[in-house]
Amino acid sequence: MLTNRPRIVSLVQQYGISLHLRMVHTRRGELYNKCYRLLGVNEQSDQNTVRNAYIALVKKLHPDSGHPDASAERFQEVDTAFRILQEKFAKARRGIVEDMQEQVKVYDIKHTAPQHRQYLSFDGIGYGTPAQRQKQYQAVRAAKAQERVLEHRLSKAQASETALMKKGDYFKKHEIKTKYGYDRVVEDLIQEAMSRGDFSNLSGFGKPLPDHQSQNPYVDFTTHKINKIMLDNGFTPEWITLHKDIRQAVETLKEDLGRLRAKLGPVPLSGQEERQWEKWIEQQQEEATKINKMIDKFNLIVPMMNKQMVQLNLERIANDVLARGTHREGPQDDRQGSATKVTQNDTTTSRSSILGFIGSLFG
Repeated sequence: MLTNRPRIVSLVQQYGISLHLRMVHTRRGELYNKCYRLLGVNEQSDQNTVRNAYIALVKKLHPDSGHPDASAERFQEVDTAFRILQEKFAKARRGIVEDMQEQVKVYDIKHTAPQHRQYLSFDGIGYGTPAQRQKQYQAVRAAKAQERVLEHRLSKAQASETALMKKGDYFKKHEIKTKYGYDRVVEDLIQEAMSRGDFSNLSGFGKPLPDHQSQNPYVDFTTHKINKIMLDNGFTPEWITLHKDIRQAVETLKEDLGRLRAKLGPVPLSGQEERQWEKWIEQQQEEATKINKMIDKFNLIVPMMNKQMVQLNLERIANDVLARGTHREGPQDDRQGSATKVTQNDTTTSRSSILGFIGSLFG
């Protein structure tokens, strides 16, 4: 629902180009609901569902798709709605609570792009080669900055009637002032703000920065921003998902070997059990080869050297499972009973032989 009547503001840009800006006030909750309707999904849909719906729509609505429903305006509306919802999901992931009743401004800009502009970089300032235009652009920025600093100092020189200043602060802040360097200008402004008490009772004073602003010092800034953009859009880097798949595959292999080990008796194995165990290991060799190929791919795409993994050694894992895994108790008892019976038979035979020899001497 629109709470205020749309206002049409006509702005005459440089070179005589007319630009119309349509500003609409609406509640944040209604804006999100409208975005959900444009994408054709439920209001309770998650980020993955919204992304899939967006991909399906842009394939049909893109002007170059050749689809009967292709429309540049519809494509722009769907793209804008998707970006608004992506920003909503990113804020929710960081724990930022939004007021759904808050009034927000929605801008609808319709204009004709000027076709006669030669340069779009450096705000269209300067002429000549890109290096010359960059120098001219920096000179213009320096002149504007100097003008703004002068206006700021003039405005601060005239204290209002209600302004209260501590005794001695006015002359103290002028001790560090200098006429050269942007760093000294910034320092002057900071000292003036501190003397007025602008930095007192700030929200978050004495608290650590949020986790989403932390950056790994061993990762370059470009990689950090790429990962952040992918995370905000619900994507995960390939090396992270591949590392998870490798861990799951290794755990599954160990569980399979553990189940096979439970069918055999304790160490040392009998000849038949040892042959059966070697046969089972040969059957798992193909799975170990697949895991090693995944490890090779992971080592090629992982961005940090300390995250690389070593090849899987199936023989070492099998020996560890054989020594520490659970085993069957029945066969060991049978072998112990058989050994006891054989020992008893040998003892009885020995006693019979001795008694027969003594009887032959006295016979």
